[in-house]
Amino acid sequence: MRNWKLKTVDYALTNKLANELNVSIHIAKLLILRGVDSFVAAKNFFRPDLKNVHDPFLMKGMGEAVDRINRAKSKNERILVFGDYDVDGTSAVSMMYMFFEDQNINVSYYIPDRYSEGYGFSKQGIDYAVNQKISLIITLDCGIRAVKQTAYAKSKNIDVIICDHHNVAEVLPNAISILNPKQPDCLYPNKNLSGCGVGFKFISAYCINNNINQQETYKYIDLLALSLIADIMSLTGENRIYTYYGLKKINQNPCVGLEALINLSSKNNLIKSSDISFGIAPLINAAGRMSHATNAVKLLIESDADNAEVYAKILLQNNNNRRDVEKEITSEALEMINTKSYTSVVSSPNWHKGVVGIVASKLLEKCYKPTIVFVEKDGFLTGSARSVRGFNIYEAIKECEDLCEKFGGHMYAAGLTIKSENFDLFKIKFENTVRKKIQPEQKINVIDIDLEIDLDSIDGRFYRILKQFEPFGPDNLNPIFSTENLNIHGPLRFIGEDKSHVKISLNTKLSKINAIGFGIASKFKKLKKQKIDLCYTLNENHWNNKTTIQLNIKDVF
Repeated sequence: MRNWKLKTVDYALTNKLANELNVSIHIAKLLILRGVDSFVAAKNFFRPDLKNVHDPFLMKGMGEAVDRINRAKSKNERILVFGDYDVDGTSAVSMMYMFFEDQNINVSYYIPDRYSEGYGFSKQGIDYAVNQKISLIITLDCGIRAVKQTAYAKSKNIDVIICDHHNVAEVLPNAISILNPKQPDCLYPNKNLSGCGVGFKFISAYCINNNINQQETYKYIDLLALSLIADIMSLTGENRIYTYYGLKKINQNPCVGLEALINLSSKNNLIKSSDISFGIAPLINAAGRMSHATNAVKLLIESDADNAEVYAKILLQNNNNRRDVEKEITSEALEMINTKSYTSVVSSPNWHKGVVGIVASKLLEKCYKPTIVFVEKDGFLTGSARSVRGFNIYEAIKECEDLCEKFGGHMYAAGLTIKSENFDLFKIKFENTVRKKIQPEQKINVIDIDLEIDLDSIDGRFYRILKQFEPFGPDNLNPIFSTENLNIHGPLRFIGEDKSHVKISLNTKLSKINAIGFGIASKFKKLKKQKIDLCYTLNENHWNNKTTIQLNIKDVF
């Protein structure tokens, strides 16, 4: 059965926009599907402008946060920036640390150890701050649920400013200021900032308050774009503007650390959002997964190219190790899954805590049901959760919170800790919750098709305009096209170590076009017909100093 679903738009509106913009019906439809339905909206979409970002002082608590930094600077107080160990957290810490250093503010940084401390604002970090005579801690990409930790810091005469973007609980920490656009009474329009994004608005507000040119904040827009892409934030509106200019900086003048990673990955072409998602971000994440995320911060704040290369190589080795471990655990986990259940919930004391999130994503890909992968240590299970499209896994876990020691996250990704003795109870309750809440359509991994198109319509002009839709990401995904009744030109070529990928050429009326499909060779081997239907995205293939348009096959029927 073919699980493709064609998106529809109003035909009259499509015609109107095509005439207004002097573009094809195809381009007009793609724009309308992205909420771009007028000349003005198209201008903002195709010409992102930093003048259109939001005033940081719209964010609740911003005035108090800036006042506290001003006071700290005037008294030469010691400030600690405390961040999570993923890309968002480490990029946020690196950005704020470098900015404060530039402003002659007395600053140091702290990243918790994933294994000895776990996620979030930790008691160990606060004790470190006490020993270092810190009087103000700024949390980045964590802290919104740290009620006890914030109270503990206060008991040690340390003030706390929380910069976070995760879902807000009913009881908030008693901090000097909480910056989080998801607070119910926060007027900040963009609810989809990354943790680094919240920190970026903070330093932007500091600049406004102190009459400092905003260019001082835009020095770090490459790190901001890195966080938005890696943390899978919506790439619309303000986030699209920041990512657009951040990618420009990454391609023209990245920070020394990012340049070292790019050089190491041998990426000579234009860096796109997909290169960050699948290339750069995993390298940075690997530091916290396999050793300590402090190495990622050391890389990102490094100003010497030779030193940066040393840190980049450490991250590369971490990532190679991560791949090996992840492959082994995924294989073991797949054996444990009950194919008849609505969920995939697995656990082992032998697994590596640093890769359970990636393993959860792999299991989701293969089994397509709400997934939690736990690792056991010292009587507790720490889990990473991933969800199918349209199903809020955070809310499902919340229904089981009586069995959780702690939990937090988003609609599609969450983290939690439970007692080992509660595993079976939790597994049953979570399964029953999902059975009750999940809708039939959420159990099928449907491929949404943006456009049915003839291959001859994919010419140079069409692709030039399509490239201007970038950066691609959530709410502005790389369009998926479908074409039926295609003739394969010549033999199928199965490639890769395990021959799981396929390369083909397709006949068009005018010429032929090449296509590649990753991990779907088995589907081609099963084909019994002469003509095929494909769904695919478009990209460029660079080979022998020649650039051609290529189909990236998603499915075949």
